[in-house]
Amino acid sequence: MYTLHVANRNYSSWSLRPWLLLRVLGIAFEERRVPFHDAAAWERLRALAPNGKVPCLVDGTTVVWESLAIVEYLAERHPGVWPQDAVARAWARSAASEMHAGFGELRSRCSMSCGVRIRLHETPPALLHDLARVSALWSEGLARFGGPFLAGAAFSAVDAFYAPVAFRLQTFGLELPDPEANAYARRLLELEPMQDWYAQALAEDFRDAPHDAELAASGVLLQDLRVAEAG
Repeated sequence: MYTLHVANRNYSSWSLRPWLLLRVLGIAFEERRVPFHDAAAWERLRALAPNGKVPCLVDGTTVVWESLAIVEYLAERHPGVWPQDAVARAWARSAASEMHAGFGELRSRCSMSCGVRIRLHETPPALLHDLARVSALWSEGLARFGGPFLAGAAFSAVDAFYAPVAFRLQTFGLELPDPEANAYARRLLELEPMQDWYAQALAEDFRDAPHDAELAASGVLLQDLRVAEAG
C-alpha cells in the first residue's frame, strides 16, 4: 500500500492534490501527517524525501516527491488518473502543468487557509489576470469536453490540481468572470473528500505564524471558523 506524507489540512495546498486524487479514485493509501510545527517530523521527512517537503509518496522502496511526479507515478499504475481520450489527456496535462508552475500572484496574495474568510485590501491587475486565466481555462475545459469536470465526465488529476483554487475563492470571497467556472468551483467544494478535508482543517488547533502574517498583509480577517488555537 502507498504511504502519502502530507502537511496541515488548513494550509497545505500541495498536499491536497495527490490526497484528493487518491481519495476520489478509491486508491488505497496510508496517510502520515507531518505538521509544520513538528521540527522532529520535518527532520524525519528530510531523511525520506530529497527535497525535505510534502507531499511525498512512498511505494515500498520507491520515493516520489513533488505533486506532479506523484500523479504521473500513479498514472502508470492506475486507470482514471488522466482522461482516456488522447486529446482530453493532452489538454489536462497542459492545464495541470500550468497550475503547477504558474499563477504566482494568486498563490502569494491568496495563500490557502481553508478555515478563515478574508477581504482583500486590493485586487491588483496581476491578481485579476490570474483569476481571468483560471476562469477561461476552466470554461474552456468544461465546454470542450462536456463537464462536469474539467476534462470530461470523470474527475481526474487536472481537477485535483485546481482543487486548492476552489478553497482560495471561498476564503477570499472571489468570483470568477464566467458563471460556469464559479459553478465548477462549487462542485469541487461539494465533493465528499473535499468536505472531509475542510472539516479536518477546521478542527486543527495549530496556527502557522508566518502564513497567517501573509494573510494579514493581504487583507482583513472577517471570520475564523477553526477551533481555538492550542495553548
